[in-house]
Amino acid sequence: MNWMDGKRAVIMGVANQRSIAWAIAKALHDAGAELAFTYQGERLEKKVKGLVEKEMPGSLCVPCDVTSDEDIKNTFAVIGEKWDRIDTLVHAIAFAKKEDLEVPYVETSRDGYALAQDISAYSFVASANAARPLLKNGGSLITLTYMGAERVIPNYNVMGVAKAALEASVKYMAHDLGSDNIRVNAISAGPLRTLAAKGVKDFNSMLHVVEERSPLGRGIDASEVGDTALFLASHMARGITGEVIHVDSGYHIMGM
Repeated sequence: MNWMDGKRAVIMGVANQRSIAWAIAKALHDAGAELAFTYQGERLEKKVKGLVEKEMPGSLCVPCDVTSDEDIKNTFAVIGEKWDRIDTLVHAIAFAKKEDLEVPYVETSRDGYALAQDISAYSFVASANAARPLLKNGGSLITLTYMGAERVIPNYNVMGVAKAALEASVKYMAHDLGSDNIRVNAISAGPLRTLAAKGVKDFNSMLHVVEERSPLGRGIDASEVGDTALFLASHMARGITGEVIHVDSGYHIMGM
């Protein structure tokens, strides 16, 4: 079903073909959406452009350093020169210094805390604000979070606190933007083997716990997150905003 025919979406955060952002891009593309991708730095430029040219030729690719307000504004200005509007923004960007993930949370460095918050949470706020002029018909803003925002996940540390700020931002932004018919939601995905996951100590044990204890008795596939994002981006989710939707085989409901 081509739920996204005639729609345009910006995807921020593809690192490689195993990225959750890429799974979302595939779901939107297969449903008929026209896509634009942002990337940061020369290393990711080669990977993202190569992947896009092979799988989704004709899509836009635009550089964006999310630590710079000016760069974010320029990115959406460039997109605005190509497109008269956008309908969906997918934010799949997060970062924390490795050394701050390897120590107890209480030992988090000041600059490490600020950096994690800036890239993992504030970049969604700044990107949404820059995208507002292009969301002329309303639209859907989607970001990615994790259960570490709600509960203590050993070794997730400063990233969990940044994700908690991100989830609070979803609610406040949903309030601010609702009058413009812009919906804001987050997907809390279960653990997946992505590039970002490699930075979390004992990540494999997190996978096994979900497989053993979740109601569905299994982990998840990135395509399941992609399909959820497609739903949130579509007309089918027109009454949903300010939500955190869990895609984790039900693990988040368990008490142990």
